[in-house]
Amino acid sequence: MDIVGESFTPYGAGHWLMLAATAVGAALLVLIGRRLQGGPAATVLARVLAGVLLTVALINLVVGLVPAEFTLAQSLPLHFSDVLRFVAAYALWSRRRWATTITYYWGLTLNPQALLTPNLHYTLDPVYDFTAYWAQHVLVMWAPILLTWGLGERPDWRSYRLAVLLTCGWSAVIFPVNVLLGTNYGFLNRKPASASALDYLGGWPVYLAVEFAAMIIIWALITWPWTRSSKIRQQPGTLASPG
Repeated sequence: MDIVGESFTPYGAGHWLMLAATAVGAALLVLIGRRLQGGPAATVLARVLAGVLLTVALINLVVGLVPAEFTLAQSLPLHFSDVLRFVAAYALWSRRRWATTITYYWGLTLNPQALLTPNLHYTLDPVYDFTAYWAQHVLVMWAPILLTWGLGERPDWRSYRLAVLLTCGWSAVIFPVNVLLGTNYGFLNRKPASASALDYLGGWPVYLAVEFAAMIIIWALITWPWTRSSKIRQQPGTLASPG
């Protein structure tokens, strides 16, 4: 069975294999992270994952900047997913609040789109392009799962507000850059050419407004359970749940 193929096939054998690997790896990281939580080995685990993610991201960035492969529309690290790789690596290494916040909200809501509706086209070599694409997106998916469910980094409403503020700020910077360069980083200026969830949200700029509204609601929904469980643990006579 040819996993890679001459061109990528959505929901073909390679796609299903990567989705399965993502799920299995996430479960293992949660189990291992909980066992190590609070000890020095937990820091080692997070930093090893950070190092792997950073290495993969830098290799992909350097390859994209090689003159023979460079395209203004794709090679600059200005997509949300491009930024997220470096932020997630920093979050795993440092556990700084702003970095873990972006990793949680972007990693669990924006990155899954790249897993479920991959915008993958082979341009250099099928094996390299397949490996680079999935390595980056799977590692970025694992980062917030390890940090949150494995190592106990919990979001709260302050994290929620910070994520919204940083996302709006980044979008406000990238939009005029796209206008100036004629690019479409973050898909802020038009929809991607390949099929995506944005196809169901209307034309430009309607899909941006719908996406923003959905982001506000979904991010609130993935914040609320953590704040509720935190209040329950703080009530007198209530035992905190482990992990």
